[in-house]
Amino acid sequence: MIYVIFGTMAGMIVLLLVKLHLIKKSAREITSELGRILKEDTNTSLRLSTHDRDMCELADSINVQLKQVRKEHLQYHQGNTELKTAITNISHDIRTPLTAIAGNLYMIGKTDDLSEIREYIAVIEERTETMKQLTEELFQYSMIVSDESKAETEEVFVNQMLQESISSFYPVLCDKGITPQIRLTDARIVRNVNRSALARVFSNLLGNAVKYSDGDLEITLSETGEITFTNTAKDLSTVEVEQLFDRFYTVEVARNSTGLGLSIARTLVERMGGTITADYENSRLTIRILL
Repeated sequence: MIYVIFGTMAGMIVLLLVKLHLIKKSAREITSELGRILKEDTNTSLRLSTHDRDMCELADSINVQLKQVRKEHLQYHQGNTELKTAITNISHDIRTPLTAIAGNLYMIGKTDDLSEIREYIAVIEERTETMKQLTEELFQYSMIVSDESKAETEEVFVNQMLQESISSFYPVLCDKGITPQIRLTDARIVRNVNRSALARVFSNLLGNAVKYSDGDLEITLSETGEITFTNTAKDLSTVEVEQLFDRFYTVEVARNSTGLGLSIARTLVERMGGTITADYENSRLTIRILL
């Protein structure tokens, strides 16, 4: 009997030693593989030679964390590149009117001709307004993205709000030679959204049309609640359309823009639980909103 007991204990000790050996081997493999993966910055995952359940679960957990680290690392690099580009673009956008203002102030000091002075002052006023618009857009964007509080919502009559937004932009559109074609459903479209946020979205999209349109604009509101803004934009490419909602992205034909208008619109629409997309076909850009 005692031999059976000793035999059983010896077997258990052997099994424990084997398990301990496998655990130590797995730990060494994890240390080695993890160091190699982090050093080489590869997309490979940890793989163990053992089939020990606990060690495999540990490796799986590390792989999940590695995937998250890679994602954040990529986002960091993309954001860093985006920020550098943004600083360059914004510096150029601000420097241009500043240079014009400085030049015209210099010319004012060189002349006593009142008619010339008035012309220089008019240019200064125009450039100052440009800077005001740029800084206001930057301020609004920073306020929106930094505000993580849940916005108050209410039932909004989308038809009426869209009509009001179009009416407020009508003089600007006409000045650009754009007569909007408007087709709004007679059905009452009501959505539970933030009123000021939706108004800002419409304003940004109409402003985008003023900057990018080649002279036309169609605005529709369907019975399903889908809202579309369509205009001809021959100078756009498919790649540019895919980047329109990116922060600080601008197209050369746009003026006085930080490239934040559509990014702000996307942020606000998504916070309201909706979607906003852009399509480009036959030189016509269509932005669709579904709340």
